[in-house]
Amino acid sequence: MMKKNKKCISFNKSASIEQCDSTPRPTTGISNAVINAPVILATLRVSTNLVANIHFPDPVLEIKDIKKRLKIVQCRLLLPTNQLFLKGFVRKNIQYATPCPGASDSCVSSNLRSLTVDVPWECVTSIDPDDFDTPPIDPRTNTSEEFDFFRAQDLGDGFPEKDQLLSSDLSQFHQISTQFYNQLPFCELLRSRIVEWDESTDREPLPDHGPFEEGIFHNLVEKMFLRFDIRILQNQPVAVGDNGNNG
Repeated sequence: MMKKNKKCISFNKSASIEQCDSTPRPTTGISNAVINAPVILATLRVSTNLVANIHFPDPVLEIKDIKKRLKIVQCRLLLPTNQLFLKGFVRKNIQYATPCPGASDSCVSSNLRSLTVDVPWECVTSIDPDDFDTPPIDPRTNTSEEFDFFRAQDLGDGFPEKDQLLSSDLSQFHQISTQFYNQLPFCELLRSRIVEWDESTDREPLPDHGPFEEGIFHNLVEKMFLRFDIRILQNQPVAVGDNGNNG
């Protein structure tokens, strides 16, 4: 008959919840009413460059329009340093005309189609300490300390009766650990501006018939200059008034 597995851990059951002590912790240096609110650390204008090669599934007669949208997936101020890591992509919806069969020397019919692509980018920038509107609160590090108690133990057979082993007890473990739950800075996107230059790399004349100046291509190389404004914030204690004590 198999024995049931013993529980890895057990708790003392109590019929009531015990009372625990608590003491107020004053907010250092602030005598007014205090709230924990997002504080602007800095507002930055970031610039970076992108290069991408785009392949179309259909022959492209011409680009009709390109709609762009900046998306940021990482904006992380690496405390306690001043390095800001940024990562994201530019979502592009490219509307283009693809020729229909049966072009003549004077005209060509086409269908409108679209291609949506994500152009990734990634960069890191430094924030000068003088550029902070409000300095960030650096994280407090966790601590872990061990301590032991002295214990005198008999040595047993083979040792003089009056001699003892003077040391700590290996059967016991004592530790004090402290964890701090720091406020992580976060970002808001305020504005973006994109300047791009797109150029086909394999354009060739229309097959069979078509106006002499018309052509098709499948591959496009694009160069983009990306500039955007971001705001970096962190939740911090903020004084909001004097509680109305002055009337």
